[in-house]
Amino acid sequence: LVFPLIADMLRMHTTFVVLVLVLISSCLCSALFGSSKSSSSSSPDDDLTVSVGSHIIYSYPGTTVPQQLLQLVQAGKVGGVILFGENVNSNTPAAMKEIQATWAKSPLYNGAPLLIMTDQEGGVIVRLPGGPYQSEKQVGLSHPPTSAATQAGQQAATTLKNYANNANLAPVCGVYRQPGDFLDQYQRSYSTNATIAAECAVAFIKAQQGAGVIATAKHFPGLGAASRNQNTDEGPVTINISLDDLRDIDEQPFIAAIKAGVDMIMPSWAVYPALDSSYPSGISTKWLQDELRGRLGFQGVTISDALEAGALTKFGGYGSRALLAARAGMDVLLASARDVSQGQTVFDTIYAAVKNGTLDATSFNNATARIMNIRKGH
Repeated sequence: LVFPLIADMLRMHTTFVVLVLVLISSCLCSALFGSSKSSSSSSPDDDLTVSVGSHIIYSYPGTTVPQQLLQLVQAGKVGGVILFGENVNSNTPAAMKEIQATWAKSPLYNGAPLLIMTDQEGGVIVRLPGGPYQSEKQVGLSHPPTSAATQAGQQAATTLKNYANNANLAPVCGVYRQPGDFLDQYQRSYSTNATIAAECAVAFIKAQQGAGVIATAKHFPGLGAASRNQNTDEGPVTINISLDDLRDIDEQPFIAAIKAGVDMIMPSWAVYPALDSSYPSGISTKWLQDELRGRLGFQGVTISDALEAGALTKFGGYGSRALLAARAGMDVLLASARDVSQGQTVFDTIYAAVKNGTLDATSFNNATARIMNIRKGH
């Protein structure tokens, strides 16, 4: 009886040792290579899709969010949406929440809400019902103007949040030159005085961002010197003023906005030969990299003006324009033609360029990180 008992004990011991070894081996494999569940949940292509998507702002016609757009959101190909007056009705807040919920339910969701934005500048330039009620010019003429600008920023934030928006393409930071010129005809400039314009811009930005809504200083380096009919939405615009004037006058509100921590800056589509005679600011490395990031030290997000603008006609289709902007250093690309397919075209172009190496990977990844940083903060 003793010998069979010893034999049984040895077999049990051997089995136990084998089980322990199997368990240790399994733990080591999981630690080194990850579980099969985690490795299958996200592929490099999925990660690239979400990264590229974060750079694209879409638009759509009418008041109903197209199913096509919701499908793209679900697929991780959308970074945000811009609203225009034609998109807005009493159901808009619920529609914007539906877009965010669709993204939150996506298997590719990364915890960063989409950017929902509009142009809520004040005065006649508003897309959503509500404030700011004063135009920038009215703010600049107030006593004191900074108090009016603070109130305008607070009103903007309230309106935007009421409509489930988390970003505003305002304030305009141009320093207008003549009564009735491009900015002044719609009272979109605080002042002809760069110091007043800078102080008002800062007050607006601090008030709005302090209430949790992203602000955008536009249109770098400034459209204050544009004449009445120099509209980049309609065609090419060249602003022939000296680099000294651009830096001493037009850039001053942007410099102040950067110091105040503005989240985004929108470059203009005008050409400024004093620094670059070939390319509009928004597709110019000299303006975006050398001046804005290099000389002025801006570390936030750059967002393009409308890719469908007439100023860009000679630079090819939407995809070509977007790629030129991205290569020059633009972070977010605004496909605002009220056509979902425009955003798809931009996405496909940027995705292909990252995959084939014609868009620098390091620059692209840095831009993606900047975008995600402000999205996770809102």
